[in-house]
Amino acid sequence: MQTVKLLGISGSPRKRGNSRYLLERVLAAADAAAAGRVETDLYSFAGKKIGPCVSCFRCEDLGDCATRDDFQELRDAWLAADAIIYSVPVYHMGIPGQVKCFIDRLGNTLCVEEEGDISKPLKVVGVVVQGDCIFSGQEQVMVALINHAVLMGCIPVAGDPWQSYLGAAGWTRQDLGQDSLRDLYESGEADAKVAVAAAESLGKRVAQTALLIKAGGAACRDMLAADGAYGLFLSRLQSRGPQPG
Repeated sequence: MQTVKLLGISGSPRKRGNSRYLLERVLAAADAAAAGRVETDLYSFAGKKIGPCVSCFRCEDLGDCATRDDFQELRDAWLAADAIIYSVPVYHMGIPGQVKCFIDRLGNTLCVEEEGDISKPLKVVGVVVQGDCIFSGQEQVMVALINHAVLMGCIPVAGDPWQSYLGAAGWTRQDLGQDSLRDLYESGEADAKVAVAAAESLGKRVAQTALLIKAGGAACRDMLAADGAYGLFLSRLQSRGPQPG
């Protein structure tokens, strides 16, 4: 039986907060949708140090980033996962700086490792974005993260309309508190309920899609191996078991 690893990444510097709250709802929904077939893990940027790419190009010789910080830990977790959920706050109508630093270094080091081309890892990627204002860049950040997924040879997945078109989005009604979304949801506030519903449908669809892709990959292993572009994906498949037909 195929199983998948789902890595949830909270891109907020807060130990707890609105991004983490929505991410926890995503992971719980994923686990409920595929009980026994999905292993979830949560990585938080809180307290982590991930610096920017300094364009030293030493990764061309090392095969990894020369800057030693918490990047390597998250990179290894990202590579091992079958699916990724990014849950981030909006910063200046964009991706938080620490998350952008990780994305930059991830792409650069994998390009080196794959000799100029990033192998298609076929990871399923979902995005959750929240901010304090209703129109503060949520969809813009979603598009940037979806572009990152496509560039990395991954497969972006949304939840179910009408709550989710690109991913899950929320706002805290200009409340900067760490538990704003949770409090709004528990009070029955309409927009918070939409954000949670979108997050939960996203978790469900990401888990299900990852299972479908991994099962399909196992069935088409020989074809993918002959292509040569799917090394990272094939490395995650379980050892060969009973084959279809």
